[in-house]
Amino acid sequence: PMGTKRAEAGAHIRLLMLVNDVSLRNLIPTELAKGFGFFQSKPATGCSPVTIGNDADVAGLAEVTFGAGKGKSGLILMITIGTGIGTALIWNGTLLPNTELGHIELKGMDAEDYAAESAREREGLSWEKWTRRINRYLTKMEDLFWPDLIIVGGGVSKKAERFFPLLTLRTPIVPAALLNEAGIIGAALHASHVQGKAAE
Repeated sequence: PMGTKRAEAGAHIRLLMLVNDVSLRNLIPTELAKGFGFFQSKPATGCSPVTIGNDADVAGLAEVTFGAGKGKSGLILMITIGTGIGTALIWNGTLLPNTELGHIELKGMDAEDYAAESAREREGLSWEKWTRRINRYLTKMEDLFWPDLIIVGGGVSKKAERFFPLLTLRTPIVPAALLNEAGIIGAALHASHVQGKAAE
């Protein structure tokens, strides 16, 4: 908010940063970003270091560390479904960052415009009709990556019982154990990991 004090904003930025660098540069005016210290953390905020991570990536890290993917091997595909579609690929515990697979082409359009929960709400789709769309998207992910497990997070993960029984996938699929909190927990985990490496 415009009335937020710079020091207060810096404290929040230090605690959690849930957007990737590309999104940050596109969404936040350059002068404001510099002023709050997104790219030169300590001079403006007094907080150092600032850690930046993709929201779906950090949610995936949280789920394989504490949630539905804990102790699982092979390729895990984390899908966050809400306003858009975010993705994270984790191979034997190692994150393959910044996949952005919600932007693949599906039915002639951006997949997230076609199959995100926001599309269901915007178009007034029944759960059955919307599930056919998300099933088509998930089937494409299966065909491309052959994952060992699919974890569904984001806002829609709280309503898994409405559409999971209607899915026709060959891959095991589970809702995120941490539900919509996975991104927050993962952001803290990511920051701890990055700052720990910097201290080595």
